[in-house]
Amino acid sequence: MAENDDDRSTLRGRMGRYGRVGTAMGGAAVRLAGSRYLGRDLDREKHAADLRVALGGLKGPLMKAAQILSTIPDALPKDYARELAELQANAPPMGWPFVRRRMASELGADWQTKFQNFEKEAARAASLGQVHRALDHGGRELACKVQYPDMKSAVAADLNQLKLIFAVYKRYDRVIDTSQIHAELSERLTEELDYVREANATRLYGEMLVNEAGVNVPQVSDELSSGRLLTTNWLDGMPMAEFADAATEHRETVAVNMFRAWYVPFYYYGVIHGDPHLGNYTVNPEDGTINLYDFGCIRVFTPRFVRAVIDLYHALRNDDRALAVHAYETWGFIDLSNEMIDVLNIWASFLYSPVMEDKVQRIQESDSGLYGANIAHQVHQELRKLGGVTPPREFVLMDRAAIGLGSVFLRLRAEVNWFELFQGLIADFDEDVLAARQTETLGRHSIPLAE
Repeated sequence: MAENDDDRSTLRGRMGRYGRVGTAMGGAAVRLAGSRYLGRDLDREKHAADLRVALGGLKGPLMKAAQILSTIPDALPKDYARELAELQANAPPMGWPFVRRRMASELGADWQTKFQNFEKEAARAASLGQVHRALDHGGRELACKVQYPDMKSAVAADLNQLKLIFAVYKRYDRVIDTSQIHAELSERLTEELDYVREANATRLYGEMLVNEAGVNVPQVSDELSSGRLLTTNWLDGMPMAEFADAATEHRETVAVNMFRAWYVPFYYYGVIHGDPHLGNYTVNPEDGTINLYDFGCIRVFTPRFVRAVIDLYHALRNDDRALAVHAYETWGFIDLSNEMIDVLNIWASFLYSPVMEDKVQRIQESDSGLYGANIAHQVHQELRKLGGVTPPREFVLMDRAAIGLGSVFLRLRAEVNWFELFQGLIADFDEDVLAARQTETLGRHSIPLAE
């Protein structure tokens, strides 16, 4: 179907977005800069909470970018990271007139005849679209995700605003060079607008996880999907936060299923689901199986990169500094001094610590704060002394997955032998086998290989 005026990336659409986002961010930038240059006292905790409220009311990529940034070690101040981590994809849904227009533009004027029933009220609202429940004529329950209007303009505007936010924060703190972070977010967020690509990724995940009895992936209804409409079967489940607060059993089962849902695709296919956001999976409390959703933000890595992730693990475990340097350079870190290696090893040692010892344990000893927050602060302080670092693009979603999942495991209070799980994934790793598997499987689902 052709795009309507609401969906083209227009100057008017971008300027409108600049105004709305600018209202949320402008005062924040002024207060942040003022506290640095004018010596003003800034109630950072209150300021961060206000910022979260302002951003949480916005649909679109800036909210998603904020969620991702909240997991990168002090890419933003600690108070801001804590508040932004609380952002959930719960922006108020669009009304029925928009939904009716969107469905007609994607499936034709007679779109309602293609369903036995289509609920007018959204079941779930996300950052780039909202989900409606429906029934097909065979009585199968469906989830229809419709993209919000003017998302191309929203992406263009928000990415430019994000660059401005980074520039303001750089004047305040130069420890993290965000240039490659912005480049990665730009590519991933642009990809998320393409629901055909997400449909392909959904089918890919269904194949990659076909032997994982503890993970359910929805099936795409091709005849009811398009570039801005994605229809799958509906998967019932309990929200993870609700399960974590109420469950007395299956905590460990859920944790194992989550671990395998993220890392079987990575170590066997070089693919990572880059958005372990609480809204992207639910739990079946009767048996601990999980339902995995939303495959718009995935990333494909080269076999060489996957090998480097494993190499870094062995380097830390065996105190092999030369192998660690090789791994970091393969990840994309450049100009590494001995002092910088030491600092990077602090963060890496934290991320790999659960898989270092062959024992049952919790993901982190302390329950206080965000997962990894204290270590992130220590890393930031050491980086400040060395003049800062430029995290490579490849770091962004790998870090997001590790910290996001760690936060879930922490909330579950699960005690698992993470070492045993990890060894089961990497024991027989072979770059050539992974490359062949990527060519065959990703190609079948029209997912490009990493360059």
